[in-house]
Amino acid sequence: MLIKQAWAQAAGSAGGQGADMIGLLPIVLMFVLLYFIMIRPQMKRAKEHKTMIEALQKGDEVITSGGVLGRISKLSDNYVTLEIADNVEVQVQRPAIQVLLPKGTLKSIQ
Repeated sequence: MLIKQAWAQAAGSAGGQGADMIGLLPIVLMFVLLYFIMIRPQMKRAKEHKTMIEALQKGDEVITSGGVLGRISKLSDNYVTLEIADNVEVQVQRPAIQVLLPKGTLKSIQ
């Protein structure tokens, strides 16, 4: 005949299930490592950025995500007006502010 007979094997031993669990261990370790290396630090940075955005005040010196430096002249719920030069103001969204600079960093704007 072309096909050999197939014989049923006895039920798996206890060692077979342990080998299955050991086979899943690298996958579980990769997810744990991914969490601690990528996901957790990203969540921490997002939380710090959110608290910084909520704590903005008039007169703070900031840098936007586009690289514009300015001093906050007006605040609203969603937008911030920055004075980037004498009598030159731009309006940006609050999340566009990336860095809060120490007071006195910008000396050219009065």
